[in-house]
Amino acid sequence: MRTSIRTVAVAATAVSLALLCTACSSDEAGDSGKGSAAPSASATSEAPAAKALSAAELEKLIVEQADLPGHQVQKAKASDVVKSETVVTDKASCKPLADALAFIATGDPAASVQRKAVEVPKKTGSPEDALGALSAPVTSVTLGSYDGQGAQEALASLKTAGTDCAGGFGVTSSGQKAKVTKVTPETVTAGDEALAWTVASDVDGEPFVTKLVVFRKGNTLASFSSFSLAGTVKELPKTIVEAQAKKLG
Repeated sequence: MRTSIRTVAVAATAVSLALLCTACSSDEAGDSGKGSAAPSASATSEAPAAKALSAAELEKLIVEQADLPGHQVQKAKASDVVKSETVVTDKASCKPLADALAFIATGDPAASVQRKAVEVPKKTGSPEDALGALSAPVTSVTLGSYDGQGAQEALASLKTAGTDCAGGFGVTSSGQKAKVTKVTPETVTAGDEALAWTVASDVDGEPFVTKLVVFRKGNTLASFSSFSLAGTVKELPKTIVEAQAKKLG
């Protein structure tokens, strides 16, 4: 049984592993409370309305290879990005979380762009290290830009989802079903306001843990979904979040 989460994880990691193999070869040749996480700044109602950025403008703002030493960064292919209408939850309020987990910009952005960042293991000289590379964290990064108060509204919907869906929810993607079993809030500070969670899921009968971070900077929403083929990641992708926050200003 596959899920929107699993589908994205597998698709992203397939490319990621190719990147890691290239990195490994090069190295051998040459020798990351209660309720939702606390916002970092003022309430959403205080932010001024704004006009959305275009996809071309977002492309200049999303993290790239030069921004993330120790990672392999690649632009997402069209096949990596799931369409929002194909992701359905058994609780309507949980839909924003399901979208964020599946490489989809929350709500109704005027434009969005995506990247994938794979953490490159520091040691790559032995077979054991090569196996370790297979479980390296893979983080999907999505920037969405919104007209008016769209970014604030999208983040508010995620905050509601984090509370309403703490006990889990069902997800169906293209007719394939799975279960998020628990959504636990984390603490993060970035942009004008930020939220983070640890999301536990059941994938093919096995536990699968994803770290999810979303922050707003003006009328741009940045989301980060971090996972591993090993089934779990231990930390929020703070290095990537910080790099993206710096680039957004």
